[in-house]
Amino acid sequence: MKIGILYTSHPDPETEPFPYQAVHARTTREVLEAEELGFDSIWIAEHHFSNKYGILPDPFSYLCYLAALTKRIKLCAGVMVVPLHHPIRIVENAAFIDILSNGRFQLGLGSGYRTYEFEGMGVDYEARRDMQEEAIPLILEGFHEKKMSARGTYYNFDIKDPYKIYPFPVQQPHPPILMGAGTDRSMIYAARWGFGLMQSTLPDVATIKAHIDVYRSHMKEAVAPFNQNPAFGEVDVARLVYVAPTDAQAKKESADGVVRHVRSFVGGGTGRYFGEVTAERNDSALSYDNLVESTLLHGSPDTVIRKIEEFRKIGTTSIMLHYPPYYGPEKTSQMLRLFAKEVLPHVQAMEAPRLAAE
Repeated sequence: MKIGILYTSHPDPETEPFPYQAVHARTTREVLEAEELGFDSIWIAEHHFSNKYGILPDPFSYLCYLAALTKRIKLCAGVMVVPLHHPIRIVENAAFIDILSNGRFQLGLGSGYRTYEFEGMGVDYEARRDMQEEAIPLILEGFHEKKMSARGTYYNFDIKDPYKIYPFPVQQPHPPILMGAGTDRSMIYAARWGFGLMQSTLPDVATIKAHIDVYRSHMKEAVAPFNQNPAFGEVDVARLVYVAPTDAQAKKESADGVVRHVRSFVGGGTGRYFGEVTAERNDSALSYDNLVESTLLHGSPDTVIRKIEEFRKIGTTSIMLHYPPYYGPEKTSQMLRLFAKEVLPHVQAMEAPRLAAE
């Protein structure tokens, strides 16, 4: 199995005060440490307008910067919010980063889920999935054909002789492409277009398994050349992580920070990942003990390895580790170094089950 780290450039207002510029230097230090420690990939998320989660607006530009600072680690956009971008710009930028990184780029795509980001960009939130489903074939055609025209509801353009889409990526015909999906509609769409599947931090193992089953059952509907995507059949699952010598120490050091983070995250409109989290259920549903039972990769090295093995058994090929900024740089570094020493070798030695069409 592969292990990456997901970064949202989420500031801690208490240690990285307004205007939060220090968060980007801290994220860069953590990325470089991830490469040093042997992690397989880093994922950079796109978010806008709120210091409650992430304030990195353009993964493409940041990944270009990281391409010059790193040598080995995979550089991944996770995810680009498709309705907020022109599809041809996604094709061009993905190819450019792939060149700068010498073939280390992976592209994650998604429809978005935060209403205020769409309001701020003047994009219809309710139309986001329709926009994505119109854009996806254009993105793939852009990688495969280089000359194309579009006449649709949202996109209209022509790229004809003597012109074509440049540059060409190192990985041909395109870098690995995955799709973030939280509904049956998006998981079926990901399978039909030959994408790998990305899952959020919050669903429990049973929910992830149900999602994988939906995805797998529609993989046979992908046709050439789209079923040749190198990420097709991969399942990358994001998990909030904290590892310490014992379960008790992990709880002591992380409980306040991770509960604070999840409460804020659910308040950002993602409560559906817990079902209906009513006011009456809120305290118990979002308690540390409930979260560690259902979703967190928190605990001793042995506990975390056991939890990752549960994901491997249901078809997960890669885990994207995520953590809030509230532990502080020193504790975070200690945690990641312990993970790299005691957990990473065991996980990277696990045989990842590659999904195939049923």
